Amino acid sequence: MKRGLVFGKFMPIHKGHMFLIETARQQVDELTVLVCSIQKEPIPGALRYHWVKTLYPDLRVLHLTDENPQVPEEHRFFWEIWIDAFQRNAPNTDIVFTSEDYGDELANRMNIQHIKVDKARQTVPISATKVRNNPLLEWQYIPKPVRPYYTKRIVLTGPESTGKSTLSQQLAKHFQTTYVEEYGRTYTDKYGMDLNLMDISHIAAGQLMREDEKALEANKLLICDTDLIVTQIWSEIYFKQCPQWIHEVNHQRSYDLYLLLDIDIPWNDDGTREFPHLRQYHFDRIKAELESRNCPYIVISGSYEQRLQNAIAAIETIL
Repeated sequence: MKRGLVFGKFMPIHKGHMFLIETARQQVDELTVLVCSIQKEPIPGALRYHWVKTLYPDLRVLHLTDENPQVPEEHRFFWEIWIDAFQRNAPNTDIVFTSEDYGDELANRMNIQHIKVDKARQTVPISATKVRNNPLLEWQYIPKPVRPYYTKRIVLTGPESTGKSTLSQQLAKHFQTTYVEEYGRTYTDKYGMDLNLMDISHIAAGQLMREDEKALEANKLLICDTDLIVTQIWSEIYFKQCPQWIHEVNHQRSYDLYLLLDIDIPWNDDGTREFPHLRQYHFDRIKAELESRNCPYIVISGSYEQRLQNAIAAIETIL
């Protein structure tokens, strides 16, 4: 019975880490993968643990949250602290797998074997630092569960009949990615327009679920045909109030750019639109909300073709 250990920050986990883990699992009977994090690191440890566990549900994946020293110079008992952590979480380890020279010192102190895997990064030429510095450039090395964390999210927002849905599809096609349809339209097509506050909650939850699902399919960029700010404002227009949880959640979500569509194109009554007289008020209300939250936005106006070209140019500035 051979027991192996792989450990690291996995900040984030990438294809190089996966090569290390998969090399290790082929050589032992039981493999422990230890995700090590401390509070000051930029990517939450719980999220990194979730990524690794999602990729390797069949392995023994543990999350070490001890505030341990990160380099030997930080503490005179550096090695003793880490060896204690390894022995507590992966007892009776026979082999430690790393891509670093420090694995030799660790294995010697633990009296176990060290197998060094792709130290030169020739098989998989990537590092977590390179991913963090330019994730879109290193996209091919980022596994699917991690990609939503780095995906640029663009929200199309604005009053009724300003071309959001059409523009969303055009942008998704241009950037070879996917877009998130407006769940409110799907919901009202099925259940009708006789809404109450519970319906608003269903619509908001459905929008979030749809966005998270589509993010897994996105190619560096996700186009969102609305967000919860719009849901909140619609609730206020219809009912003079909005469920509290929607307020809270839409302050927690962040997006890279809002495209605020102007009302300088004709109103089109498609049978579901109700407020042509509120277009200016609605536009001003959304704009004020974006500004109060310091959300990055740009107003998109002009003809349909001009809107498409202006939106493409705005998005390219953040890619």
